[in-house]
Amino acid sequence: MPDTQQRHALTRKLWSRINERGDFPLLSDSLRATISAMKGDDHDITALAQIVLSDFTLTQRVIRLANSAMYMAFGGNITTVSRALVVLGIEAVGHLVLGLKLVDHFQQSHLQLQRLDAKLELNRAMLAGCVARKVCEVRELLTSEEAVVCTLMRQLGKLLCIFYLESEWTQIREHALEYRRTEDEVSAEVLGISFEELGEDAAERWGLPAVIRRGMEPFDLAGLPADQDVVLDHDRWLRAVASFSVQMSRSMTIAGGDVELRERRMRETVQRYAHALAVAPEPLYEIMEELTRERASQRFIQEIDDLHAESTQGGSHNAERTLREGMRDLRSLPSEHHLGPVLAMASEAMLAGMQFSRTIVFVRDPRRHTFEARLGFGRGIEQLLPQLRFNEIFSVDVFHLAITNSVGIFIENASDPKFSVHIPRWFRDAVPDSHAFVLLPVRADKDTVALIYGDWNSAQLARKILPEEMAALNELARELGRFFGHARTAAREAP
Repeated sequence: MPDTQQRHALTRKLWSRINERGDFPLLSDSLRATISAMKGDDHDITALAQIVLSDFTLTQRVIRLANSAMYMAFGGNITTVSRALVVLGIEAVGHLVLGLKLVDHFQQSHLQLQRLDAKLELNRAMLAGCVARKVCEVRELLTSEEAVVCTLMRQLGKLLCIFYLESEWTQIREHALEYRRTEDEVSAEVLGISFEELGEDAAERWGLPAVIRRGMEPFDLAGLPADQDVVLDHDRWLRAVASFSVQMSRSMTIAGGDVELRERRMRETVQRYAHALAVAPEPLYEIMEELTRERASQRFIQEIDDLHAESTQGGSHNAERTLREGMRDLRSLPSEHHLGPVLAMASEAMLAGMQFSRTIVFVRDPRRHTFEARLGFGRGIEQLLPQLRFNEIFSVDVFHLAITNSVGIFIENASDPKFSVHIPRWFRDAVPDSHAFVLLPVRADKDTVALIYGDWNSAQLARKILPEEMAALNELARELGRFFGHARTAAREAP
């Protein structure tokens, strides 16, 4: 398949997945409203003011920025958003809003994720944003909000892949480990498109300002003359800051807690970029060291360290605790929350907590009287899902037993004759490597509306599910019933 066709096929698949889960579309609506308000006249200024005033945190940030040292020449003592818009300018406020909307979305997504790799990359993105803002403050530049948005968007392609293209992301990680290369380097080989290009497609789709899209592009350090002062134009400056910030975020968070290695990597990153950023290496390094001691940055660095430590513990993690953390996140959501993200959250909590090979959610289709696989996690899941459906009319097998049950069923050894005779052929043909699996019914109004499946695909991975873990799994399934119940009620009441 030609590269262009492959790129289009991947982006179609990505946006279809995003629409199904209903997560990033909420962000894109918010971004579009902000971008629309940035495009011109007095009416648009009013619209932007309304967007700011609808969010208390945003209001405080805008007023605080307008009263900061960089803007003291404009009078100071600014107490209204309208006045702040006049002082800061519509572009600066618009970029501040875009940056905060992205940050807020990432933070909310972070709370709902159970996978260590997703949490890790989100924290790195947030830390990179802190670096970008700090660099601009030191240079006393009025473009810090642009730089933060460019830095966050620079990593968007990778985040989209982690969030929505789980199978491809697993392949990317495996290739990177096998060939000792970075995930960024092997992304194009697996996806047919680089993380940067994926982010550029998202920026274009959302209609982000041209200056942001240009600032997201890669920065070429090799093209800079080393023996003379460098004065970058605005676009290249944004690219330099975004590139430096991403690299510095990684240098600050070397796995293993090796302080000497961290300092060496930080100094190497400073030496590479100081010339382009027009800041002397030693002061720039001191600024970055100072940043590691600031509360916001420390929070991200500490969580990254904790995630690195957790990832090296392997099976010693507490499965029940991870499941209950996922349940707590579900309980924090209103019943009217979109089913797509809710099901993804529950599946991820199971995958991470039990360290399953796969999780799959079957949802009942009342029109066809079938249960059909709607989403899942694990390698090769996209090819598997279309093959998985079964009729709800009762048959003597474990799937039909599960949908008539009020609690989950665990099959410890699927090849054991006393169990295998009750596993339907359609499932054995589609998933021949399932060694042990659990089926959890999701009930609403006394009806089973969904079935959650989780498995281990080898004897080496499989183990018994402890009673407290099974209790947590059943509780997770019961919590999902609340969202299905609301969706059914809303469908009945709809005109």
